[in-house]
Amino acid sequence: MYQKTVIDLELFATPDVSLLLNKVSRFFTGKGIRSYLVGGFVRDLFLERNTADIDIAIDGDASAAATELAACLEGKYVLLDEANGIARIVLPVENSSAGSALVLDCSTLRGTIEEDLSLRDFTVDAMAFELEVGNDFSLSHLIDPCGGYQDVRQRVIRAVSDGIFPADAARLLRAVRLAAELKFSVDPETRALIRRDAHLIAGVAGERVRDEVLRLLAARQAGRHLAYMDELGLLTRTIPELAPEKGVSQPFIHFWDVFNHSLETVSAVEFLLRQREWQYAGKEVLELVPWSETIRQYFGEEVNHGSTRGSLLKVAALLHDIAKPQTKSLDADGRARFLGHPDAGAAIASAILGRLRFSTREIGMVATMVLHHLRPSQMSQAELPSPRAVHRYFRDLGEVALATLFLNLADHLATRGPTLDMAHWRYHTGIIAHVLAEHAREESIIKAPRLVDGNDMMDILGLSPGPDIGRLLEAVLEAQAAGEITTREEALQLCKKILTHPEEMSLNNLCRGNHD
Repeated sequence: MYQKTVIDLELFATPDVSLLLNKVSRFFTGKGIRSYLVGGFVRDLFLERNTADIDIAIDGDASAAATELAACLEGKYVLLDEANGIARIVLPVENSSAGSALVLDCSTLRGTIEEDLSLRDFTVDAMAFELEVGNDFSLSHLIDPCGGYQDVRQRVIRAVSDGIFPADAARLLRAVRLAAELKFSVDPETRALIRRDAHLIAGVAGERVRDEVLRLLAARQAGRHLAYMDELGLLTRTIPELAPEKGVSQPFIHFWDVFNHSLETVSAVEFLLRQREWQYAGKEVLELVPWSETIRQYFGEEVNHGSTRGSLLKVAALLHDIAKPQTKSLDADGRARFLGHPDAGAAIASAILGRLRFSTREIGMVATMVLHHLRPSQMSQAELPSPRAVHRYFRDLGEVALATLFLNLADHLATRGPTLDMAHWRYHTGIIAHVLAEHAREESIIKAPRLVDGNDMMDILGLSPGPDIGRLLEAVLEAQAAGEITTREEALQLCKKILTHPEEMSLNNLCRGNHD
């Protein structure tokens, strides 16, 4: 018997959540329906974590009751699982102080509340409070048949039974993801169950795998937890294309083989994004990396539900060398080469993310980063990148141009690891800083009124509508960004020169997106 301790809900939930629970309690009590606050929300009460996702289990038809409740709360009703009686209510954002919609998931009890809880995945999510008007949410009222409260206090993820993973193999990933998010450890017996059942992950729907992986990547120390997934036998079963990387040696400047280098690149990304420390580099390394509030906001921007620019950068970091095993060769001196691995890697990354049901935009962003991850350090050899090279880089990479700069830096860090040469790092970060400064200068030019437009191409140069007009405009823009032309007359002269001497100034060559 637990000692009675009163829990003041106001301490652990925002006022809007407290108000919502009071309304829900009154609604079900008024209809004579027994309802229970269950799952992760109960766990988070004890952890003092606010959450916008609330699970309610009711002794009745949840989908029918949720329809009425949604109308009462002026929320949107969504039927999630008709067969198992699960429905969702999404409340308007303006009702939430967190700036995101409150989500209420209603499910039908499977037997008694104790029986229902015993069918859940982990003990920390197998607790409940009965919702009653005036409920004090005390431990004496906690329904905890599996010992979840003690596991919350001990910060342990423990399986409710040894059959939870065969019942739903997505729980294999959820165990690691919960440990990452909550900073918990996984119970030894549960780890043994994960290793036993790891092969089952192959049968999980791609979108469920995607959601768990993205949430894990959003947690702190994602690189370390990816390594933990591998230790449990999960990572290469989740992404089999990673398996051939293991043991693939690299040139002497590389501290790790391809597989471990890929994991460390994810950790290096976290370090560069100021999300965690990295044991192989310190403050003096980070201070050389360009950073600003604008950059921070860029990486925090949501791309799709569940993904941000930062989390997709971590996906690209994990996959950036995915094609090295099949492209490896030895030159005449016995030195390992991986010619063409960015191109082949982009295709493999696209296939992986397609299988995991990432959106077209997400796939394109990651594939572009993988394809061009070497390009920032290839834009110059003895000199800083030219204005034309910077212009073409941002033109070709579009919305992932900045992210790819950081991928390139993370690749450098994860190549050298503890053997990082500060002189080389200072030179590399100097190139990145120059690229960003040059791009900022160029943007100020490009925002000015265009020197010429498509109508000028047709009216003055006599061109017909078609792709050549777009190519000429791009050539003008590139020359303007490089500071080679500044007036309308100079722009028209450039166009005439290109049209007059196509063999010297091929439109295709000017606009082909080369990697100089």
